[in-house]
Amino acid sequence: MDPVRIFFCLLLAFVSLVLERFVVLAAFSQGTDSDFTFTLPAGRKECFFQTMKKHASLEIEYQVLDGAGLDVDFLISSPSGQLLFNDYHKSDSVHTVETEEDGDYMFCFDNTFSTVSEKLIFFELILDNMDTDEDADNWKEYVHGIDMLDMKLEDIMDTINNVKSRLGKSVQIQTLLRAFEARDRNMQESNFERVNFWSVVNLVVMVVVSGLQVYLVRSLFDDKRKIRT
Repeated sequence: MDPVRIFFCLLLAFVSLVLERFVVLAAFSQGTDSDFTFTLPAGRKECFFQTMKKHASLEIEYQVLDGAGLDVDFLISSPSGQLLFNDYHKSDSVHTVETEEDGDYMFCFDNTFSTVSEKLIFFELILDNMDTDEDADNWKEYVHGIDMLDMKLEDIMDTINNVKSRLGKSVQIQTLLRAFEARDRNMQESNFERVNFWSVVNLVVMVVVSGLQVYLVRSLFDDKRKIRT
């Protein structure tokens, strides 16, 4: 058999083996995140539920993007009903919950204190250690004959997890920056409308006052005496 073909066959086998190990490692991700934006009407309270496992981590960050006062009440409670965090009239905050029991964790946004203004709210959930029931060393059973490759699979896994963590952090920061940009834009548009409104009001008042002043000045020089012939 041609030595060149043998070399390419061995090279393809090596690449396939490495790619297979990377696929196996990528399957062990333990962190997920999601974000959501919704409108909370005036006088309403909205609650959400997240199913969590014991010894996992739940991080939630929220921001009020639009609405009078840019504030909202917020709370997190455990599946047993224990109040974990409670915020009053805040525009943004971050909370991390280390779960101590399985079940549905509830977090609520409360706008019942406002009778007129609705709120536009953005929040992001980051879940970690959701696969606590699996042994962290189970991936080793998929590895056979890797010593001859003169590399440490643990280093590859650490590198992949490090890259994944940084990419996830970058996505999270970009999402937060978009939320900040949306809130600043809403605030600028609201200020722009207020400036235009009060500018028109001031213009109308100035025109009325100017007309009144002209009328008063002219009335001072009017000769109201009757001329007799």
